[in-house]
Amino acid sequence: MGLHTTAIGRGTPRVAYLHGLLGQGKNLATIAKAVATTDPGLLYDLPNHGRSSWTTDVGYATMADTVAADLRERIGHGPPVTVVGHSMGGKTAMAIALRHPDLVRGLVVLDIAPDDSSHGYGFHRLIDALRDVPLDRVEARADADALLAPSVQEPGVRSFLLQNLHRTPEGWAWRANLDLLYESLPLISGWPAGVRGVFDGPVLWLRGAESGYVTDEHVPFMKELFPRARLVTIKNAGHWLHSEQPEAVSQSLAMFLASLRPELSR
Repeated sequence: MGLHTTAIGRGTPRVAYLHGLLGQGKNLATIAKAVATTDPGLLYDLPNHGRSSWTTDVGYATMADTVAADLRERIGHGPPVTVVGHSMGGKTAMAIALRHPDLVRGLVVLDIAPDDSSHGYGFHRLIDALRDVPLDRVEARADADALLAPSVQEPGVRSFLLQNLHRTPEGWAWRANLDLLYESLPLISGWPAGVRGVFDGPVLWLRGAESGYVTDEHVPFMKELFPRARLVTIKNAGHWLHSEQPEAVSQSLAMFLASLRPELSR
């Protein structure tokens, strides 16, 4: 299937970035640009998001295999890459590391655990809010913002969601496959029972101090799957830690990538 990517930096990609639910690859552009001089990256639009193709089903094993196949085509016989994923993208990144360990030099997981996350931000509400926007009444993006405001009061969240809005020859439309994603929320919120194994490579696991997606109770199972996982808490950040504290996240990512670089050159 067609996956849309955006290259950040020059040269063969060393880092693949996977966004969260209702996001797009560009959501991780700030941290990707911060390390692009030494570690060029690829921003992925995951299936059913952004400019990538829509599918008829959603599952982490399928998404992991789809991204892995694309990476294999791009890097050929080159060195493995670091995979960075936030939320849904973090679970996809974990699945890639477990199912395709030969492709993955290092793993960076942003504010998600290999566990059920349905207790989190309430994506049923957000998708419902988007589907309820009467697009035939939208003439400009500001109209959509005003129509969405009663259901989603946080300006930052509205801004994030409205990145999905685009104009087509027929009028305004959503880039994300909202109906399929809504139906698939139990799968997206969960952790696939069939994705197991052990990835013994280095793992940086970042959580927002003000987010409830990663708790101390998650550490034992994370360590079971990823024995070398190192958990770091980012202060003054919630679930979208890469946008709330981009400098802190970028610094942590840069140090992690630097620790991998000598081994990449061997």
